[in-house]
Amino acid sequence: MPYFDAASSAPLHPVARQALLAALDEGWADPARLYREGRRARLLLDAAREAAAEAVGCRPDELTFTSSGTRAVHSAISGALAGRRRVGRHLVVSAVEHSSVLHAAATHEAQGGTFAEVPVDRAGAVSAAAYGEALREDTALACLQSANHEVGTEQPVAEVAELCRASGVPLLVDAAQSLGWGPVPAGWSLLAASAHKWGGPSGVGLLAVRKGVRFAPQGPADERESGRAVGFENIPAVVAAAASLRAVRAEAAAESVRLRALVDLIRARVPELVPDVEVVGDPVRRLPHLVTFSCLYVDGETLLHELDRAEFSVSSGSSCTSSTLTPSHVLRAMGVLSEGNVRVSLPAGTTAEDVDRFLRVLPGVVSEVREKLGAPVSVAPSPAATTSLVVDSLGKRCPIPVIELAKVIGEVPVGGTVTVLSDDEAARLDIPAWCVMREQEYVGEQPADRGSAYVVRRLS
Repeated sequence: MPYFDAASSAPLHPVARQALLAALDEGWADPARLYREGRRARLLLDAAREAAAEAVGCRPDELTFTSSGTRAVHSAISGALAGRRRVGRHLVVSAVEHSSVLHAAATHEAQGGTFAEVPVDRAGAVSAAAYGEALREDTALACLQSANHEVGTEQPVAEVAELCRASGVPLLVDAAQSLGWGPVPAGWSLLAASAHKWGGPSGVGLLAVRKGVRFAPQGPADERESGRAVGFENIPAVVAAAASLRAVRAEAAAESVRLRALVDLIRARVPELVPDVEVVGDPVRRLPHLVTFSCLYVDGETLLHELDRAEFSVSSGSSCTSSTLTPSHVLRAMGVLSEGNVRVSLPAGTTAEDVDRFLRVLPGVVSEVREKLGAPVSVAPSPAATTSLVVDSLGKRCPIPVIELAKVIGEVPVGGTVTVLSDDEAARLDIPAWCVMREQEYVGEQPADRGSAYVVRRLS
């Protein structure tokens, strides 16, 4: 069964498995003890730290092993903000950061701090100039991911780092998605990553803090990991994480070229094989293994279930795959279609045959889901008797409001309007996106007794 969700968690790399099993026999003792078993464990821990630091591009004494990538992010943000509290309590993040960063920012705000979100373009990238404008005299920390976890777009880390340096603001880079593919551009002050994203074991994160960065670890003090991560080190997992990072880096150049070609094929063929599809994310400045596309008139949860039945494991940012009924914050920030969203992230070793079969299966699966939902086959003009229509989609969830809009747009003349009443959060994103894809005019959103009224004018 092809597993196409490496961006969530990559399969355990063979080197990680070998290192883990070996370290279970040698690395079980307390590395803080001076007897033979403790010294042996300490040697393993120190060697893993040196290997990971080399891959990250920092000194070994700048790198800390944490219990997860999320813990690394939270520790980095809280420690840097506390260390620079005299400067101010302002935090800058991009609008498409991982939820761990946004949750930390919300907590900071709840505790009396402030934060600003830098918007992104339709490809999911921040403008370095806009990011620089968000920096203030009281900015204590800036955060920018190296590449987006949902759409694969790479961010201008080097340019933003230079602006932060000029402003005297440390930059935290979340490198979880990109570290396995290569080093992060120079200029960062703090870095966080997660081993299970590159084929290491889960439960291991990396936190690097450059010398000279003011940093005050929060919470109860601990003598381990320079006081930046509490608790007994999971030495076997740490050893496996470092060994697998070194291994995937050695394979990255060749595997990147191979997987990029497969992703390019998906990007090109999906819009040809499936009508009404939007491929999202930057087509050039992106991770080599990840592609995201959204399908009009499709229930994302049903689509994922049907692909799973066809033996393909993929992910989605659609609101209709979420219990919250809200679209992914990444897709919302980009302003792209969210319904029927599919994220394909290929693990190392994915074959061309697996991708070819995915492209053969996908059109039929999308067609079946659309048929079950009663989606229109086309938007053909018809004689119009009224200049405006109101579609009541209150209480109906993604993608039904867009489907009902598409069914009636041909019933008004060119210049006429359709008003869609909806209380589904996804409609705020998907109706404007539908207008872009179908070349109709999105007039805007108006308040309604319940939910909102979305007005669309027919142009053709």
